[in-house]
Amino acid sequence: MGAKVLVVDDSDSLRTQLKKCLQSIGLDVVDVGDGLQGLDALSKNPDLKLIICDVNMPNMDGITMVTKVSENDTWKAIPIFMLTTETNTDLKDKGKQAGVKAWITKPFQEDKLLLAVRKMLGMG
Repeated sequence: MGAKVLVVDDSDSLRTQLKKCLQSIGLDVVDVGDGLQGLDALSKNPDLKLIICDVNMPNMDGITMVTKVSENDTWKAIPIFMLTTETNTDLKDKGKQAGVKAWITKPFQEDKLLLAVRKMLGMG
């Protein structure tokens, strides 16, 4: 398998769709349902190369998770994409300040998402 990617989203169907999409280009995918599980997955998978995270989730939202990731010396270099229905400019700014590299709006176009992922992972 290729690089390992963490998908954090409370929608089972979206995680399944995203996992299939990412695996189609040879990526290894770890998927969880909220920010708390995301932080736990980060601690268990030190080889993660990218995080794709929703904003609105139970237990811990995406912006809070991203902030915690960016405050952790071990994780802060991992690029983060937000994949969300949110288009609020203030929220996007908060995300950028917390370390979000790209903001992708749902429903997403698989080819555009894969292009961004490939670029971020240096896959050409």
